[in-house]
Order: sequence, then structure tokens, then C-alpha cells
Amino acid sequence: MRSIEITDSQLLLGNDGEIVNPGWARSQIWQYKRDMIKAPKFRIKEWDYYMIIHDADGPDDESFAAAFTLSDDGYIGLQSVSLLHFGPDTPHEHTQTVLNVFPMGKMHMPESSEKGNASFKNDTLHLLYKKDENSRHIKCAFKNFNNGKNLKADIILDEPHMDSMVIATPWDKKHAFYYNQKINCMKASGTITYDGKTYSFDKNKDYATLDWGRGVWTYDNTWYWGNGNAKIDGHDFGFNIGYGFGNTSAATENVIIYDGIVHKLDDITIEIPNDISLYDMDSPRYMEDWKISSSDKRFEMTFKPVLDRAAKLDYKLIISDQHQVFGRMNGKAVLDDDKVIEVKDMLCFIEKVHNKY
Repeated sequence: MRSIEITDSQLLLGNDGEIVNPGWARSQIWQYKRDMIKAPKFRIKEWDYYMIIHDADGPDDESFAAAFTLSDDGYIGLQSVSLLHFGPDTPHEHTQTVLNVFPMGKMHMPESSEKGNASFKNDTLHLLYKKDENSRHIKCAFKNFNNGKNLKADIILDEPHMDSMVIATPWDKKHAFYYNQKINCMKASGTITYDGKTYSFDKNKDYATLDWGRGVWTYDNTWYWGNGNAKIDGHDFGFNIGYGFGNTSAATENVIIYDGIVHKLDDITIEIPNDISLYDMDSPRYMEDWKISSSDKRFEMTFKPVLDRAAKLDYKLIISDQHQVFGRMNGKAVLDDDKVIEVKDMLCFIEKVHNKY
């Protein structure tokens, strides 16, 4: 497919509220300005989502992950925290969400990922993202996170100068657009305390990803998104794959990140085992092996699920069916210079989400 790399700094939207130059970039060169959006405030969606994963060193260690979300989705805000355990016992997770109605810009989410802080505070949850010059700081205090047990987190993410994945694509509807950045391979340190236990991140081997998004979405969407980071043979390696985010004729968000450099991939296909019923109803078998392949044959993987973080909501006008599946990735990734990276048992996630909101 055609993939347009944008390299010149410019405004994201024109005076008509449409993206001026759709495409992808290695940094946030499009300037997002909320007051240039022509859609109603209740349709604007702004979010910052962090995923931090610790993969076990040996039999005395445990693999775990944490996710933090701050979001202003127009007529509703969803602020959430997840703590996930991947073994050695039965994998399990807990996600707690705080809803706030009609934020519609009152959360003052930053217009750039490069500066500004984001926060939410009420009687239950205090979640702060602080942006420093070369790092990001996550602080969280969640009362009654699970069955009366509190959770606290204090995490630092080192962010040296490096490429990221940035995409700006329209939807096939007037004034709707998707502006997104994925920052992979941020080195994580710090702790989470919960239920009498301390979970520690080690910046020598643990990584985080930021999913930073701003835009106006259409009402009914299904998307696929996968992301992960690891140290492979002493090198920082990450990937981001996905589709279902608007009209991607100008570019996709499929990339490999290797030692801070983005290597662009073509189209990605994510195959989930599926039983199609007599009534043509999907019945995905999420906990069986998935296949991931790229049209340029530079990302060929098998994904073995470990844990399905499933959530289903039905509030009539707001419907969400989410499957964020964590597992182990095995296969090969090919860089721009044809170097082949062997990926073995990489702990990561791929999700399929259907939302009406």
C-alpha cells in the first residue's frame, strides 16, 4: 500500500476541520489544537494510556503488568487502572474504572505529548501523569481498588530521544479524524504496592508504551491493536501493529522499533481462530494460537495467549466488547536493512475491540 511519511511541522487540521496532510511520522510534527475541531464537543475523544510490563527473570520471579488510563471521551470520561498477573499460578487481572460524565474538555488534556501534565482526582482515585524533559512520571493512589484493598503506584519512564509511531488519518465522515502516537521502549522503574506486596520494575529490562490519542471518532468501530517491547540480544526492540482506525489509505500504524529507530511495515493481518456458526455469527477462540503476518512478509509471528482481559458493557447507546489478550510472541521481524530479528517468547498483547460510543 501507499505509505506517506510526513516530515514538515504543520497544523493537523485546516480551517474546515479536516486533516490537511494524512500520513505517518516519526514524531509529533502535526500540531493538534482542540479549538480547530468542527465537531460537537461530546464527539471529541482524548486519551493517554500507559502499559508497563515486567517479564519474569526466573522461577522465583513473576511476570506482571500494569495499565493506566486517563480519558476525556466527550460525554463520558473513563479513568482506569489494571493490574495483571501472568503466572506462575493461574493468570488473572483486575481492572477498576471510575466514570465521570460530560467532561467535554474540562480535564484539560495536553494538546501535545511532549509537554504538559494530565490528572484526575476524586475521593477514590488520584492519577497523575507528569512530563519531565527526558522522562514521564506516573503517580497513582486508588482507594478500594479491589475488595477493600488499596493500590499505590510510583513509576518513572525514561524517554531518551528516539523515533515513535505517529499517524494522522481521517474517517469517512466529515470532521472525524484519528491522531495518534505510540511511544515504545520507554525504560520503566518504580513500584506498585497492592495487597501487602510490592511489584518492582527494573529499567534494565522492563519497558512501557504510551498510547496518546486525540480525535473525533465515528460511532460504531471495530479495531485490532498489538504492541510489545523487549530486549533482544542487547538491543531495544518494540513493535506496534493495528488497523480499524479510520481511512488508512495514506498510512498505517504498523512499525518495528529497533534501538530507537522506526522501521515501517506494510499492511498487517491478525488471524484469530474462529468458529462461524450456521447464522454467520463470529465465535473467536481467543485463547488459541493467533497468526500475525504482514503483506511485505517482514513481520511473521505466532501469538500464544496467556490471559484474556475481557470486558463487555451494554448501556444501549454505549456498547463495548473488549478482548485485550496477553501472550507470548514468536517469529521473525525484518528491519529496513534486511536484518532479521528472531523474536522468542516475547510477552506482549493484541486486542480486538468493538465499540459503539
